[in-house]
Amino acid sequence: MSEIVDGPKPKHAQLREILRRLAEDELAPGSPIPSERDLAERYGVSRITVRAAVGQLVSEGLLTRAKGRGTFTARRRLDAQLYLESFTDDMVHRGLTPSTDLLSCERAVPGTAAAAALDLGPQEPAFRVMRLRRADGVPLAVERGWYSPRELPDLDRHDLGRSLYSLIAEKYGVQLDHAHQTLWAESADPETAKLLEIRKGSPLLVFRRVASTAGRPVEDMTSWYRGDLYQVTMQLDRTVPGSGPYSAKGGTR
Repeated sequence: MSEIVDGPKPKHAQLREILRRLAEDELAPGSPIPSERDLAERYGVSRITVRAAVGQLVSEGLLTRAKGRGTFTARRRLDAQLYLESFTDDMVHRGLTPSTDLLSCERAVPGTAAAAALDLGPQEPAFRVMRLRRADGVPLAVERGWYSPRELPDLDRHDLGRSLYSLIAEKYGVQLDHAHQTLWAESADPETAKLLEIRKGSPLLVFRRVASTAGRPVEDMTSWYRGDLYQVTMQLDRTVPGSGPYSAKGGTR
């Protein structure tokens, strides 16, 4: 490995670049790096220097600290492209193994927003489903959803530990063909943080999706994704004629 030498470049900056190469080129995502003591002894620097170098890489998102466990290379973020696709299919397409922990399923009366989204009458119950979604065993998202009892009667009698979209297509002949989705950011509350194995207050990406089939609402589901493992990419095109100084068919990017 590289050595740290006296010179114009500060030692913490030299160590930072050594650790950067280690994290980017040699270690797999989620691997532990050597302890502060080991790094200090190996490179002949103080532990203050080690903390400065590691702290900068943590702030960049290349390393992550786990209380009581050490410092690890950060897992690579999964990139969402925003299609009407199930979590299971999304993970399989990425070459990952999806799994689901069913946390609860019950009949309950939804709040005003969910009732309106599912076109339910006053005090009409729906199915409330809460699940933890994993990719290669790592907790990635918490889902809390409401499902129409009209379109999906006796939903609670089926195996909800699998892809719900596949289930409702196979058992009910319902193919979701349209959805309205909203995205925002939140900090993890204690319950969600515990389920996702992250610290309270950690950043989350939140998706609320209202999906329908042939114009009939079926699902009002909100998902909380770990911000350190998930990101969103959007392709933006100018498609409205006359909407800007460079507008044209196809627009500019």
